[in-house]
Amino acid sequence: MAIRNIVKYGDDTLRKVCRTQLTFDPHLHQILDDMAETMYAAEGVGLAAPQVGILRRFCIVDVGDGLIELINPVLLESDGEQTGEEGCLSIPDKYATVTRPLNVKVRAQDRFGNSFEVSATELKARAILHEIDHLDGVLYIDRV
Repeated sequence: MAIRNIVKYGDDTLRKVCRTQLTFDPHLHQILDDMAETMYAAEGVGLAAPQVGILRRFCIVDVGDGLIELINPVLLESDGEQTGEEGCLSIPDKYATVTRPLNVKVRAQDRFGNSFEVSATELKARAILHEIDHLDGVLYIDRV
C-alpha cells in the first residue's frame, strides 16, 4: 500500500464527472487499498477517486464503524434533513455548514463487482453523499 497525493481545490480534476468503473481486478484493489491508507493518514472519513487523480466512479467511507468501498454508487432513496459542518481533504482547513438528507440508501458494487445496498443515517449518510458528489464534480462548497 502507498499514500497517494490528494488533489487540492483549484485542480480541474475535482470538477470533472467520473466514468463508470468497468474492471474489478488487482489494479483496482491496489488503488482502493492505497486510498484507504491515504484517507486514514490524513484523518479523513471519506475519499473519492478524483481526489487521488483518478476519474472513475468509486469512493471509500469510514466514519468509525468500518471501511465501506462504494464502486459505481447510485443513490436509491433519501429522506429527512440534517445541517452540519463539512470539510474536505481536497480543501484543507476550511469548513462550511451544509444541509443534506438525514437518511440515504445507496446501491454500489464491491471490489469484486458484486452489487450490494447500504443504508446510512447522520454522519455516515453525510459522508457517503459528500463522496458521491465528488464523482459528479461537485464540492461541498457548491452546496453552501
